[in-house]
Amino acid sequence: MVRPLKIAVADDEPDMRDYFATVLPRMGHEVVAVARNGEELIERSLATRPDLLILDIKMPEVDGLQAAARISEQEPVPAIVVSAYHDPELVERATRDHILAYLVKPVKQADLEAAIIIAMRRFEQFQELRRETTNLRQALDDRKLIERAKGIVMNRAGVDEQEAFRRLQKLASSKNLKLVEVARLMVAADEAIRE
Repeated sequence: MVRPLKIAVADDEPDMRDYFATVLPRMGHEVVAVARNGEELIERSLATRPDLLILDIKMPEVDGLQAAARISEQEPVPAIVVSAYHDPELVERATRDHILAYLVKPVKQADLEAAIIIAMRRFEQFQELRRETTNLRQALDDRKLIERAKGIVMNRAGVDEQEAFRRLQKLASSKNLKLVEVARLMVAADEAIRE
């Protein structure tokens, strides 16, 4: 089961918009935006910041996949596509555009419920992987900076790597700074002296 979500829906068919506006609240969710086309969906989603998008692919002006991509440029939002078409080309486009579920009309409430659960779980997993990747990149960048600072200390003080590292740690401790902050200051100072 998923927590109650704020959901934005878009479909050019009034019956489908009415269906979502009726069935989603029954499932415990709030419909925060209803749109007739992709352009309306973009505008209303940016204003309401939904937790999930449910959209048709083929709509006037901007199609659903383009709208989902533009919304996610601002802030990643999981999306479920509901379409009358099961064209392999559309399915392929949906996978490239990070759509997390694809339902073919007519949509049953049970299928929609399952798709929402799966889409939200997958989205949480993707977000966790994105955070881990960001943290790993930061740790690698920090390590490179510390290595550069160690090299500077080794060259200037004529000490070995272990002693250079110990001196950086001692300086960080005495200044109540993180090791990477001391390394950043040292590298910046070294660059300023070289200029």
